[in-house]
Amino acid sequence: MVEVILIGVVAGVLAGMLGIGGGALFVPALVAIVGLSQVDAEATSLLAIVPVAAVGAWRQHAYGNLRVKEGLIVGGLAIPGAVGGVALVNALPERVVEVAFACLQLFVAAQLIRRALRTPVAAPD
Repeated sequence: MVEVILIGVVAGVLAGMLGIGGGALFVPALVAIVGLSQVDAEATSLLAIVPVAAVGAWRQHAYGNLRVKEGLIVGGLAIPGAVGGVALVNALPERVVEVAFACLQLFVAAQLIRRALRTPVAAPD
């Protein structure tokens, strides 16, 4: 249980700082540290991200950074996708899901690195 608490605290800090949470942090941690299967970690992550997203959005709203309309559109349209995705992940072999998840993580990392290298560094004030 200590591992789960630590994952929650660290993921909360990183979610607030970097805008990431569910898949990017919870799933690998739940698999590697807690020992959940890939599918169980993904399902657990879906539940865990609800309070993180709500609090993060609420706090970002206080800073004027929240785009409510766009967030509601993306979230609302993602609901049918989540229904289909849950059915699909439970129909596929777990190894396929693990490899697909790893490929997604690598793709996102490559995009972030490419973007960071193309963006000029601002001079300190």
